[in-house]
Amino acid sequence: MYSCRQKQGGEQKFDWIADRFDDIKVLKYRVPGFDTLSLDEKKLVYYLSQAALSGRDILFDQNGRYNLRIRRTLEAIYRGYTGDRTSESFKRFEKYLKKVWFANGIHHHYSTDKFHPEFTEAYFDELIAATPAENFPADFGSVEEVVAEIKPVIFDPAVMPKRVNQAEGEDLIVTSANNYYEGVTQKEVERFYAERMNPHDTTPVSWGLNSKLVKEPDGRIVERVWKVGGMYSPAIEKIVYWLGKAAEVAREPQKQTILALIDYYRSGDLRQFDAFNIRWVEDTVSKVDFVNGFTENYGDPLGYRGAWEGMVNFRDEEATRRTQTISEEAQWFEDHSPIDPQYRKERVKGVSAKVITAAVLGGDCYPSTPIGINLPNADWIRRDHGSKSVTIQNITDAYDEAAKGNGFAEEFILDPSIIELREKYGSLGDNLHTDLHECLGHGSGKLAPGIKGDELKNYSSTLEEARADLFALYYLGDPKLVELGLVPSFDVAKAEYAQYVMNGMMTQLTRIRPGKTVEEAHMRNRKLIAEWCYEKGRADNVIEKVVKDGKTYIVVNDYEKLRTLFGDLLREIQRIKSTGDFAAGQALVETYGVQVDPALHKEVLDRYAKLKLEPYAGFVNPVYKPVMENGEIVDVLIEYTDDYPGQMMEYSENYSFLPSVN
Repeated sequence: MYSCRQKQGGEQKFDWIADRFDDIKVLKYRVPGFDTLSLDEKKLVYYLSQAALSGRDILFDQNGRYNLRIRRTLEAIYRGYTGDRTSESFKRFEKYLKKVWFANGIHHHYSTDKFHPEFTEAYFDELIAATPAENFPADFGSVEEVVAEIKPVIFDPAVMPKRVNQAEGEDLIVTSANNYYEGVTQKEVERFYAERMNPHDTTPVSWGLNSKLVKEPDGRIVERVWKVGGMYSPAIEKIVYWLGKAAEVAREPQKQTILALIDYYRSGDLRQFDAFNIRWVEDTVSKVDFVNGFTENYGDPLGYRGAWEGMVNFRDEEATRRTQTISEEAQWFEDHSPIDPQYRKERVKGVSAKVITAAVLGGDCYPSTPIGINLPNADWIRRDHGSKSVTIQNITDAYDEAAKGNGFAEEFILDPSIIELREKYGSLGDNLHTDLHECLGHGSGKLAPGIKGDELKNYSSTLEEARADLFALYYLGDPKLVELGLVPSFDVAKAEYAQYVMNGMMTQLTRIRPGKTVEEAHMRNRKLIAEWCYEKGRADNVIEKVVKDGKTYIVVNDYEKLRTLFGDLLREIQRIKSTGDFAAGQALVETYGVQVDPALHKEVLDRYAKLKLEPYAGFVNPVYKPVMENGEIVDVLIEYTDDYPGQMMEYSENYSFLPSVN
């Protein structure tokens, strides 16, 4: 599970910025401590980074069946166009390509709405005509045929308008443009997996996680498994190669963990994926660590299929003391949770948490990345073996550095004392929120007997993120954190509470286009929590909307009562998850997490525009260069780049392993 509570951004110091376009800024992140790693650890980072980059094409294809053809056509133009590259039309073309790179496809990485080019179809024809044929991929065959095929996908707003559709009452499979399904309906998908699930299996596999579901011409519905020898084999073979190199320098038990992942990639057997996850979660000693595989299911409206992702990291020893303090008290937090006692875990197992330094981001973690991760996602593995949680310190540091002096707080926070608290404790509150969300929130609670965890269907991701957020918010204000020496006072919670409800009710609306509703799971989660607490606290004026000088502000009047409301909602959402109460979960999300006040939305967009803030941020990766002597790596050097287009073109040149058509 991801924590995607991205920082509010704005004008950056030059040192941190690589590019900015549309509603996006691209930053650099530093990798402090890399030079202190041993040679074998540096080699491990290098080999794992190559594995993390080798799956890039997989995500593009998962996000849409035409994405690779479109990206490679755009890149051929970018590389070889012989016409005027200084014109406004070409600049609009460049912006479109940068957006496609950033989103790993033609749909926005967050809203999942299709991009609308700011250049005309006629100009696109001119670009094609003025690009020499040798710049286009050889597997295109006929460039004319490929262009004719992709033009309506690019230019017709009615074709594939939404990568992930979550609209109530619609067929979420037929109306979603992702490439996880072909020829099947939502009812057929739900029936396919309902027939395969054993209600008595207490250790079920993650059905559908590593396959595409397709209806064959004869009417049979089959899974095309992503594995060596199966779908995506050319890219997976490269991933396996680099994982093999990593295994050669890894120490035990990590070597066996990597070999278990290789076995899974070769077989496609989800039981072997579980075996890998158990080894991975139980390895708490390796300093260098990684995520690699088909993992998070936010891109599937029904939550079955995992987007491919890769990340390489190493432990930040000093900062990890904070998360170790939390994880060592996991049982206390569980025992004192405000949820119904019957849904608490009697014994919390295997909770490990650390603060990490990201070394390379790949797949679904690149360029836009989470600031915290909790894995594995299988409820039974969490129950029996625990989970591993990380807060990505150097990514949050980059956000913080980039956001200094952007004017956001002065524009949207009414009370100067809250601005002062935010400046003093904002980073600490954010990091602790992420720690609690990932380390304990996702791993807390248990399911009732007979509940498998998939009953909440398309509302599952939103409700799970809300559950983890509420756990973090509730305990951020608990005196236990003062006792543990993690916070000096309740003021840290006040700073985070004020920021959270303001974002949930108002400022996150800058990420939504006019006329749209909230659809992304993390945004729905934040809106649900803030709006529910606003409504339930009205009698006591816990949260207030204040209008001053024509501007709307969200003001918290009673922080202690707000914390109580967080606990009340956590109790209800845990009940919904534990019992699989789909109707109650649906009602919560649809009532509080979806609809947008158009007047408030316009106001937020106007105020944000005046500050020249981009609501989204992502990163370019550092570059690792092995130093060779007599055919052996004797050192690995790290370099930083601010060339976003250059990195994207280099990745397309060196890590394009899939054919244009799968």
